[in-house]
Amino acid sequence: MDPLEIQNIIEHCELFKGLNTDELEGITKLGQVEVYEAGDKILNQADFSDKLYIIAEGHVFLERSIDLGTRKGNVTLSLLGRGRALGCWSTILGEVYPLMSSAICKEHTTVVVIRGPALREMILSDFHLGFKVMERLCSILRDTLQGAYGAMEKI
Repeated sequence: MDPLEIQNIIEHCELFKGLNTDELEGITKLGQVEVYEAGDKILNQADFSDKLYIIAEGHVFLERSIDLGTRKGNVTLSLLGRGRALGCWSTILGEVYPLMSSAICKEHTTVVVIRGPALREMILSDFHLGFKVMERLCSILRDTLQGAYGAMEKI
């Protein structure tokens, strides 16, 4: 995937919508492409990661293992497709935190990977960019929480 294709993926990513061309070009330089097959896990619940993933093609299930004593199982929180972001958001904040869900590929999936600390460094050097990214992050996390609550009601 060439840099223009990576920039196009980043431009249409929910986390980076509304950024200008210069901002997108800077973030594009941080991106690396990874490919996964159906059934592959991109992320494992409770692991630590410093990466953010943007889905370029394919679909990924976010799944959480739940142990409520007598009731144990896995709950699908969401199915994510092109342009959706997933990963360890806390690295943007400079924190280390275990992942709250696993990410499992439904099919052949291509992602653009950005290391959280590199993105953090970029947004710390440009507070206007940082505010726009954090504003989008708040919206994404709100939607993710709503999905999680909906999934828990099914238990």
